Amino acid sequence: MSELPLSIAQHYHDRTKYDPDTIASKSQGLDWDNQPVPFKDYKLGTTFDLKQYFQVESETFADESATLWWRRLSRLLLSSYGLTARIATMTETPTYLRAAPSAGGLYPAEVYLISRGTPFLSPGLYNYQPQTHSLLQFWESEVWQSLQSACFWHPILENTQLAIVISAVFYRSAWRYQDRAYRRIFLDTGHLLGNIELASALNDFRPHLIGGFQDEALNRLLYLDAKTEGAIAVIGLADLLDIKQNLPTGLTALPSAICTDFRADVPDGQLLNYFHQATQIDEEITRSRQKIDLLPKSDKYNFPFCLKVPTSTLPIDWGANLEGLENTIFKRRSTRAYTGENLTLSELKALLDFTYQPHHYIEQNLDKTPDYFDLNLIETFIAVSGVDGLEEGCYYYAPKAQELRQIRFKNFRRELHFLCLGQNLGRDAAAVLFHTADLKTAIAQYGDRVYRYLHMDAGHLGQRLNLAAIYLNLGVSGIAGFFDDRVNEVLGIPVDEAALYITTLGRAR
Repeated sequence: MSELPLSIAQHYHDRTKYDPDTIASKSQGLDWDNQPVPFKDYKLGTTFDLKQYFQVESETFADESATLWWRRLSRLLLSSYGLTARIATMTETPTYLRAAPSAGGLYPAEVYLISRGTPFLSPGLYNYQPQTHSLLQFWESEVWQSLQSACFWHPILENTQLAIVISAVFYRSAWRYQDRAYRRIFLDTGHLLGNIELASALNDFRPHLIGGFQDEALNRLLYLDAKTEGAIAVIGLADLLDIKQNLPTGLTALPSAICTDFRADVPDGQLLNYFHQATQIDEEITRSRQKIDLLPKSDKYNFPFCLKVPTSTLPIDWGANLEGLENTIFKRRSTRAYTGENLTLSELKALLDFTYQPHHYIEQNLDKTPDYFDLNLIETFIAVSGVDGLEEGCYYYAPKAQELRQIRFKNFRRELHFLCLGQNLGRDAAAVLFHTADLKTAIAQYGDRVYRYLHMDAGHLGQRLNLAAIYLNLGVSGIAGFFDDRVNEVLGIPVDEAALYITTLGRAR
């Protein structure tokens, strides 16, 4: 059987790998005179202040039903992408932190709200302004049909009245991370999707994820400059208090073309935009490949004599009305240093349970089947350096069987320190979790656009892991910069398995 030709997603992934022999020559100083601003500014529009609804009880206003609706929307947006801290800097411009983590604090994502026209929000296009916690309506007109058309008439949009669209301003991340920023942009979006999922449950909404849409039409609808930014995810936002919007889930991912006729000589600095254009969907390819057969996933690496550790455990108790979850979203921070102390096996089990077993949380009113693009494509490995009750080594996590399977026997602290670009987080963490995917198989199923889906799903899982760790008073930090091929060496997995994301876990210093 002949080998399939290399696709542009594989080319991009190989071109943007970090390698210890070449990383120094590829790094470049930051252009501080052109540092990106992490907020979008509209010169014209109507502002809707959301702070008043978040801070007061509904009895303060005459129309209690309207106030309740606005309060829910206000809490949803604040918990998803709102500002959570202001840090003074040496310059006049402070650094703002948000509810969703972002590599380098660059926040490439923009959040838009599209209204079909509700009793409380007129039809049109709205941009969420985190710095003032407000909605800015920059287009007041009927736009819902254009949204439906751009999303190929997705059934979720038939009865919902609101939709969130997440876009990315590419330069915000590329300013620091060059072409590899594309990976980080979609991991950051995955963090945001994780927050939207959980914040929606807190406020009686159900987000329906849509990754298959006509990029050009959606960019045009939002008046985006396709050379510098682009829409990357749509969420139909169902109001669970309206029975007509209590809808079944729909298809989240559509395939794109597989591009094998690409320019391999695209200069560094231009590869990100070139690749993004190649992952877009047009109507013709979608109509020909719209049906995706989701293959049932079986847990891999089931060697007959490997150590198997059951991970079934009691769910994390998030408290009355999920107050613990909402508070954790607001106080989440990435850990900067670990003590090197061990975690307990019960703590690791609790982290895995919340991240991978959402059906265990239905009694706490969380969604038992939150939307992802295709978790069948994601594999999870854990390098254990210090977990009481667990031998050192590398483990494969089998989510269906709910067990850890030991595949390598060694303490990998030294190797983890190196592959994480010399960051002490890798060396001092008690456990380091890896998300990987067989890139060739994924591309065969969804085309080159799957590169987006894989990283958003990995970021979504990573955010659930983040929140569970913070709630349990543990340290946690995501790492998107690593020596790719060294990850495969440490885990003992084939070179075709692409490392997507690393999450370090331990005791915070």
